[in-house]
Amino acid sequence: MSDTPNPKSEPFSNAEKDPDDWTTGDEKMTGAQASYLKTLSEEAHEEFDESLSKADASKKIDELQSKTGRGQ
Repeated sequence: MSDTPNPKSEPFSNAEKDPDDWTTGDEKMTGAQASYLKTLSEEAHEEFDESLSKADASKKIDELQSKTGRGQ
């Protein structure tokens, strides 16, 4: 039997998957990511980078959430 978790079973979810492993991670970030990242960037006094991919935007969101105290 395989030790690989079934992606359709709980508690495994896409939210827990490493952004580097996303099949669409290299696509342009979503509108929702861009909006939230812009807000976080302003709060953290950092420049907003609109050219980030989905995966990189996710990582930056995590970083800025830690920095600003959001998402805890």
